[in-house]
Amino acid sequence: QVQLVESGGGLVQAGGSLRLSCAVSGISASANTINWYRQAPGKQREWVATIYSSSSAPYTDSVKGRFTISRDDAENTVYLQMSSLKPEDTAVYYCNTIIRFRDYWGQGTQVTVSS
Repeated sequence: QVQLVESGGGLVQAGGSLRLSCAVSGISASANTINWYRQAPGKQREWVATIYSSSSAPYTDSVKGRFTISRDDAENTVYLQMSSLKPEDTAVYYCNTIIRFRDYWGQGTQVTVSS
C-alpha cells in the first residue's frame, strides 16, 4: 500500500516561492530514498532533487541554491521548498521512490510560474 500524494502546487509570480508536500504512506519516508521529478509540457520528465535516509540531498544544477528538499519524520512527509521561482520551473511536479526495483509515483501537482 505504498502511496505518495503531492500537494502545494499553484500559480505563483516569478521570484515567488512555493512549498510542495509529498505525503508518504505504506513506508517510512525516513527509511527510504525519496525523489522529486518534474515534467514541463512537451518535455521529458526531469529529476529535480533527492533526499536519502541520511538526509543527504543532491539537486539538479538548475535548481541549486533555490530549492530545498527536506523531510518531517513525524509527519512522514517530504517537502520541496522552491524559492526565486522562474517561468522555466513551470511543470507538473512528482515525488517518487523505488522499492525492490519498482517505481512508485504520486499523481503530481501543477506548478505554474508567471512572468
